[in-house]
Amino acid sequence: MNMLSILKKELRSHFSSLIAYVVIAMFLVVAGYSFYTYLVMFLTFVGSDLKLGLWQYTFHYLRFAPLTLIPLLTMRLFAEEKKMGTIELLFTAPLRDIDIILGKYTACLLVYMLMLALTLLYPALIALYFGVEVGPLFACYLGLFLLGAACIACGTFVSSLTENQIVASIVTIAVLLTLWNLDWNEGIAGQQTIAVLHQISLSEHFLNFIRGVIDTDSVMYYVSLVFFFLFLTRCSLAARTWRGLK
Repeated sequence: MNMLSILKKELRSHFSSLIAYVVIAMFLVVAGYSFYTYLVMFLTFVGSDLKLGLWQYTFHYLRFAPLTLIPLLTMRLFAEEKKMGTIELLFTAPLRDIDIILGKYTACLLVYMLMLALTLLYPALIALYFGVEVGPLFACYLGLFLLGAACIACGTFVSSLTENQIVASIVTIAVLLTLWNLDWNEGIAGQQTIAVLHQISLSEHFLNFIRGVIDTDSVMYYVSLVFFFLFLTRCSLAARTWRGLK
């Protein structure tokens, strides 16, 4: 039994549960609404130059979807195992903790990638009539993917701390919104502190992508955030040995 076994098990669990379908449906509703709304706005008031502006507005609207919907996917990753008592079966199986973490994380990431892939219908429709600038659109999708990857890692960590799924989802949303809003009130601190908050703010780095810019620092920020939360998850699971558990 290895990471792939956990991955397959988690994928079956996701798609045998109503939650994954509800989350995917809600994401598509939000994405469809934002796309339709801004498409009508641009055609009515701006004109048919949709190559960049439409995607900036659409993805800017979509930014809160991963922050609020992904915790509904991640809340069960470890919390459900603890609640049902099956977490001990994982710990006694010939598996490393990192295999368990990566299997669960990757399964959730694949579900999120499916959600993003389904929205490719919108640029495909635009391409039929107006053409699409691939570069800016790719930057927007990359930003949304990296934001979601970081949200999943955060949710994985929080889920490892509790056996209550509702608590896991609420705490994850709270952490993500805090990281998003870190630098919104520039009057609360000095310039040096605000500069630091800009560097660790989810929103500041995401805005670079929806401007059509793929900034290496922003990519590394999200990748580092993923590794950071997965490391904390590893520490959380390892804590059972500190309590004398096997």
